[in-house]
Amino acid sequence: MGWFSRDRAPMAQTEEKRTKAPEGLWIKCQSCGENIYSGDLEKNCNVCPKCDFHFRISARKRLEMLLDEESFVEHDAGMISVDVLQFKDTKSYADRIQGALSKGGARDAIICGDALLEGMPIQVAVFDFSFMGGSMGSVVGEKITRAIERAVAARTPFIIFSASGGARMQESILSLMQMAKTSAALAVMREQGLPFISVLTDPTTGGVTASFAMLGDINIAEPRALIGFAGPRVIEQTIRQKLPEGFQRAEYLLDHGMVDLIVNRKEMRQTLARLLAMLHR
Repeated sequence: MGWFSRDRAPMAQTEEKRTKAPEGLWIKCQSCGENIYSGDLEKNCNVCPKCDFHFRISARKRLEMLLDEESFVEHDAGMISVDVLQFKDTKSYADRIQGALSKGGARDAIICGDALLEGMPIQVAVFDFSFMGGSMGSVVGEKITRAIERAVAARTPFIIFSASGGARMQESILSLMQMAKTSAALAVMREQGLPFISVLTDPTTGGVTASFAMLGDINIAEPRALIGFAGPRVIEQTIRQKLPEGFQRAEYLLDHGMVDLIVNRKEMRQTLARLLAMLHR
């Protein structure tokens, strides 16, 4: 039998087996593009080890990083926004509230309570940007006001971490009223000589910036945080001029006297404890 009539042995199949990395194992930095192992990122307080970019974090995570272990006691956790105005755009406000609640995080855009910071009793409030963009409605304003009132009653400092798109349009004037309400409560606190520290994180905009967020005895910002009233695109379209490089970023505000300090997240706990030790005796 000729060689050409023989059955050929099948060629070996060299299939390369590729293993897929689990979802979320590697995270790409939004600033420098570096791929970061999620475990390393978490150990570094969710700050890029290469370029120092501060990733957004949840309210619960921030409380965990900031406060003495197991010292936080939440207040007013059951308060939920209601659709008083029967507001509707592409969705009804009621549906938007339910959609935010279904994520399983906070029950509104802020978490408030009392805690210990390096052994010092404080009142603390932390915005949760994942809940409707951290927008301020009646519940947010009421919870902040109650936290301030508790601080006055107990004669303790108050710290707030802001991360918000501004006043919640679905509540109209009821939301805007919270700007005056929280500011009035802070005026009482100031009369009592009690310290209020405001920490502005990315982003802090709109009615939150125009009220309590800029009224701190000391205003602190995280690096590169966007801080302003109207957004830069809105301003550019209004004035028809190109804005300066870095406009509305924390570093620009520091240069122009709008914030007092820029503090890296990894140093925030120690910095706040040191400031409160000087301000409150």
